[in-house]
Amino acid sequence: MKTGAFSVSLAVQDLARSRAFYEVLGFEVTGGSDDEDYLILRNPEGHLIGLFQGMFDANILTFNPGLAQDTSEVDDFTDVREIERRLRDAGVEIAVPVEGDEGPGHLVVTDPDGNQVMFDQFR
Repeated sequence: MKTGAFSVSLAVQDLARSRAFYEVLGFEVTGGSDDEDYLILRNPEGHLIGLFQGMFDANILTFNPGLAQDTSEVDDFTDVREIERRLRDAGVEIAVPVEGDEGPGHLVVTDPDGNQVMFDQFR
């Protein structure tokens, strides 16, 4: 299964304060905007962090099918609907199923320790 780029989506209280903290750690903004209440940051090693103010109640492990770790688009990936089918077949409960039959979509599962894992496909 090709799940794409991996990042941690952090539920933050103060977007500007969180941005400043992660910039000290070497991360730079590569996407999102203050106006939209989220920022995507990447460090020189290619690690990704999403900062989301008021969008999530908890932190989420995020995979982006169709994106490489450097956030470039890739054509060889597993569609979120196929990921959902494989997870269901393996007995994994789907907390948030994919809507729609093609294109962008996301699904969320919860791991055995209560951590949310999201597969978020943009195209």
